[in-house]
Amino acid sequence: MQEASLSGVLKVILILLLIYYGLKILTRLFGPLLLRYVTKKAGEKFQQQFKQYQQPQSSPKEDITIDKKSKQKSTNKDVGEYIDYEEID
Repeated sequence: MQEASLSGVLKVILILLLIYYGLKILTRLFGPLLLRYVTKKAGEKFQQQFKQYQQPQSSPKEDITIDKKSKQKSTNKDVGEYIDYEEID
């Protein structure tokens, strides 16, 4: 069975700390650039979609008519008999 030496543990901790602080510095340097790039691409996409809806449609417009049906109540006589109930005190 192997035992971890103190120097090996300290090396691992030092390497992890260097990686953590290195990534932290890199995100501070390149984070704004990445954010600017993403917002620029999103803005271009929204602008493209907006222009697509602003262009007049080339297809001819169709006339739409709606015919309303007369309002007749259809009752079904086969439903059953109506019974009026009264409360008894």
